[in-house]
Parts: sequence; C-alpha cells; structure tokens
Amino acid sequence: MPRDTVLANDSRYRGLISGANTRWVGSPDFVRLVASAEEVEEAVQDAVDRGLRFTVRSGGHCDENFTTTGDIQVVINLAALDSVHYDEERRAFAVEPGASLGRVYETLYRGWGVTLPGGTCPTVGAGGHIVGGGYGALSRLHGLTVDHLEAVEVVVVDENGRCRRVVAGRDPDDPHHDLWWAHTGAGGGTFGVVTKYWLRTPGTASAPPHQQLPAPPQQVIVSDVAWSWDDLTEATFTALVRNFSAWHEANSAPGSPGAGLYSQLKTQHRSAGSFRMSTQVDAGLPGANEKLDAFLAAVNEGTGLTYTVNDRSVLPWFYTVREWFGFVEPSLPRWKAKSSYLRRAVPDDQLAAMYRQLTRDDYDNPFSMIALVSYGGRINAVGASETAVAQRDSVVKLLFVTLWTDPTHDERHDRWIRECYADVYASSGGVPAPNDVTDGCFINYADADVADPALNRSGTAWHELYFKHNYARLQEVKKRWDPRGEFRHALSVRPALAPAPTPEDRPT
Repeated sequence: MPRDTVLANDSRYRGLISGANTRWVGSPDFVRLVASAEEVEEAVQDAVDRGLRFTVRSGGHCDENFTTTGDIQVVINLAALDSVHYDEERRAFAVEPGASLGRVYETLYRGWGVTLPGGTCPTVGAGGHIVGGGYGALSRLHGLTVDHLEAVEVVVVDENGRCRRVVAGRDPDDPHHDLWWAHTGAGGGTFGVVTKYWLRTPGTASAPPHQQLPAPPQQVIVSDVAWSWDDLTEATFTALVRNFSAWHEANSAPGSPGAGLYSQLKTQHRSAGSFRMSTQVDAGLPGANEKLDAFLAAVNEGTGLTYTVNDRSVLPWFYTVREWFGFVEPSLPRWKAKSSYLRRAVPDDQLAAMYRQLTRDDYDNPFSMIALVSYGGRINAVGASETAVAQRDSVVKLLFVTLWTDPTHDERHDRWIRECYADVYASSGGVPAPNDVTDGCFINYADADVADPALNRSGTAWHELYFKHNYARLQEVKKRWDPRGEFRHALSVRPALAPAPTPEDRPT
C-alpha cells in the first residue's frame, strides 16, 4: 500500500470515515490521502484496476450518506488538495477542491481584494460547493459561484477503465465544453473527480486580476432580530412569513435596488422560545440604513409585534466572513435537511402547514426549523439552460432542517422533518414540484427521500425536482464521460434507462 493509505488499524481511520454529519459513518477498506492531481489520478486508477468501489470526499459536509454506504471500499480524501492562487497562464483564479470556503475568501481578499458569491459557512469545502452551484450572501448582487466558473480540471475514467485528467472550459468551442457545463450545478460524485476550478467573471479575460472577480463590499450593516413565540399567534406568524417572502417577490429582479440585501428568516420550532432573522446589507449602497429599516418594517408590517434587536452594527465585510456568526446555527453533529425553491410569496396552505409543524406538541426540538433565505437578483439574469442550475426565476430558497446529538433519536427527528415537508407540500404530492409557486429542490441540500415513491407522490421524478429540463443533457454528459458508471450515489445523474439504485445506494 502507498504511504498515504490509512487502514482500519491506523489511529487516524476513525476520524476519516465520516464527515461533518456524524450520523453517516463508513467502513471502507482504506482511505487514500491525496495532495495533488497526479495523486488523485493514481488513486482512481488503482481502485479501478482492482475493481474496488470508491468515492471522494473534500469538505465532508454532504447531508446524505453518499460517501459512506456499505459497498464503498475506498475513500479518496481531497482535504490536502487545497491551494488557492492566481494562474497567470490561464488568467484566472485556481481553487482546489479541498480548500474551505473560509480559506478561499481569505486568500482572494488578502491577495487581490476580490471574492466569490459563495456560501456563508466557512468550513464547507470548495469541491462539492461549487459543482452544486454555490450561492451565498453576495449572490443577489453577483450571481451564483458557477456563473464565474471559467474551467474545471477533472479526473475521468473511459470505457476501457483508463484514467486521465481533462480540462473543460466555458468557451462553447472547447471540445470538452459539455463537461464544464455539467459542473455548473449537477452536484458532485457523478462525472469524475474535480482536481481544480478556475474562476473568472465572464468578459474580464484581459482585465488585471483584481478586476476579474467581484469586489466585496468594504463594509456591511449586519442585523439580527428575534420574535418570541409567546407573542405569536397563527395569524401573526403567517403575516411575518408571508411578508418576508412577499418582499423578496417584489425585490428580486436582476438589478433590483434591493439586491444588496440578504437575509435568513429562521423559523425555529416553538420549543426554542423564539426565532431569528439575520440580515446583511452592503453599507456602501445609497441609503443602506434606510433600506434595512424599510425591510424590517415590511417584514413586521400588520403584525403588531415587537421584535428584539440582538445586533445591529457596521462591520468590515472581511470580518463578517471570518468572525460574524449571524448565519450559523449551533454545531450539532447529526442532521437531516430538505429544500425547495420559491417563485413567489408563500401561499396560504403552505403557511398553515408551517405553523402547524412548528407548533406541534408531540415534538420539541429547538434546533428544528424552516429557514427562508434570500435568493434571486443577479442569479435570475442567467438563462435556465446556460448552466446546469435550472432554477433561474426563484426569489427565496427554503431549507428544512433538524439537528440533534443523540443517535437514539434519529428516527424521531427524521419522522418530524418528513411529516413537516409532506404537510407543507401536500398539494403537490409531498414535494415542491415545479409549478407557479415552487420550483423543485437544491442538489447541495441533498435529500434522498425525494427518490422514494412512498415519500414523493407527486408523479415528478427526483431528477426533475433537482435538474428539470437539464437532466437529459446531463445524461448525455454522463454517457460520454463516465460510461462505466464508476461515479455514482443515490442522487447522481444516471445514464438513460439505467436501473434504479440498489438498496445499498439509499440512506438508511
């Protein structure tokens, strides 16, 4: 075995066979630690030659058990492949998959005063985040992370079982352009192993580096307010959530004056006692304070409620991406998540279901919530087929999540979130099927339940929820670049007419 191989008798093994969600623990024969693209290629080739089922982990934040199913024999760990630098030859910023978002933001900002419109959790790895689309607090101003993806380097396996590295670019004339396109929102684990991303805003190839990616705000106004459940009735709860979503429906067109505002309304279960809304506004925008005041007033309008101000301050943007935890929940080690896209204000039937589920007396986890998150703006300036992200006219993204610690409570928490989701989307078969209100699910909030016909009664296939009309094109890319099906999990793109996943591919 190579020296970078961790076997079960190695003291490091237990720490390398699970990710951030500790409910998913694998039992691979060994873990391969790699630190270069060459080592990735060698590790993949070795597994293919030996007929071993392998998978890849970068940041380890996958919501499901895609890297820990019982049939996986080898985990290729990309954590040490974490360089962030400027590539003079390609005139773009190079980001390796093991780099955390915090490392990416710090390196880009310190070196060139630029950033990516990526996620707000600094420990998430770039590897899975970018290929799933990548969105965050600056996306309403600058689009998704993949809207700035210039090229990608991928280790692929051909029909003869031979591995090679391929660089695929944004240019439609690139012979590998389809592979680039597939990495703009299809999620990880489907086509190959990403070993490098190159990022540059379209149209800036001849510009100096400090103008090739978005410049972040110099300062932001951060706000954190809370409402007490003791003060809420169904009518006032309904008004708050409707107001939040209605504001976004009215202020999420590309170029909207409200695009510089990003917010999360985290409606926690009643057992928490209260719930919060965190907001960030570019302090450099004209009338920034007034915009925040107007937003807070719009959310609270007609409720008669008084909210508690936990924080309102002006901070350097760089401080917020490193230190300000307004968007981060307690670090609980077990969770289950679900998602949806919202095209307009939450309708009455969904509001009633949200209230019902968040005030249930037979369930009392304070870290169970339905979070409504700002979306739209510049994201919606891109066509639905230009990238693999098909949802390009939504205004809010919803995250249903429950977090806990005790492994003996897994079934209880899974039951609540499944019942909650089914209730909210009862009119569309228990899932947010694409219609005039909802538009499916977000692949980076992976939820294998939507592929279960007992839980998805909509008649809408799981891949339609995630990829919509783009799925057929993704299948063609799969057929070309992974003809042997070496890269697979419960929600990976399948070739046309492929069989359903085996029980081992489904989370338990």
